[in-house]
Amino acid sequence: MRFKPDWFMIGMALATLLAWAFPGPGAAGGWMQPEFTTKAGVALIFFLHGLTLSFAALRAGALNWRLHALVQGSTFLLFPLIGLALIAGLDGRIAPELALGVFFLCALPSTVSSSVAMTAMARGNIAGAVFNATLSSVVGIVLTPLWVTWVMKTSGVSQPIGPVVINLFKWLVLPLVVGQALRPWFGAWAQQYKSKISLVDRLTILLLIYTSFCDSFQQRIWSGRGVGQLLFLTVLCAVLFAVVMVVMSLVSRALGFTREDRITAMFCGSKKTLASGIPMAKLIFGAHPAFGLILLPIMIYHPLQLVICGLLAQRWGKQQ
Repeated sequence: MRFKPDWFMIGMALATLLAWAFPGPGAAGGWMQPEFTTKAGVALIFFLHGLTLSFAALRAGALNWRLHALVQGSTFLLFPLIGLALIAGLDGRIAPELALGVFFLCALPSTVSSSVAMTAMARGNIAGAVFNATLSSVVGIVLTPLWVTWVMKTSGVSQPIGPVVINLFKWLVLPLVVGQALRPWFGAWAQQYKSKISLVDRLTILLLIYTSFCDSFQQRIWSGRGVGQLLFLTVLCAVLFAVVMVVMSLVSRALGFTREDRITAMFCGSKKTLASGIPMAKLIFGAHPAFGLILLPIMIYHPLQLVICGLLAQRWGKQQ
């Protein structure tokens, strides 16, 4: 069976092409009012996350602390350290905004739905995957902006942390908490209509992708960025993914993990979230003129990880 990319991956490409062809509506001052709609979209996404996130489901996997330490260490320590090394090594080789985007990719939390789904497909530790994917999305609300603002400060880019924290709380944390608080009343409804909620979530992300690239295209930020840099960035993302997968495999074997735990560690510890990444980027970088360039690494990494992990999950699922 071959892994087939879903419509969302195609939608990402179409949203980017639409921003290139018609940047006016989604650019600053356009009739879509991106200054408001993007923040409303972020709030909607995290409200839906809160409504569908079941912390009760974490109890089954909460005691496997070595697995959790390895996955969270990979997500928020190994990846950022590799990102710092890449920033130093790429100095002058690619645009500064692309280098910042590479580090932003490295600082992001892991995915939730795809990590759990692919762990289940490969017959890994599903409870451990649910725990780590959920914990990562919560911890990332704090650690991701702290990592990014620190790197921007050390790079000489002024980025006050106060407004970032306030925006994250208003448009990300608060909707998440409200959604979680409403679970006792609407949790069953959310579970019943999970597929429709996922559709709304993905369509909102595509809207954010469109508006994110509109300013960049309208201000000609992409002028002079050749295909060579795009190909280089694609290879870089592939190498980054491969390195982390190999490290997770070697470390989990050295720690004596079971086959199920190794699969969970590799999938949850190597993935990065686009669903939370774009909304977080909107709040961290604000109206950065080169916002589209900053987003490019995660937009390349996202389909790459889905395709490779999908193929691996199908292969490993047949081995047992």
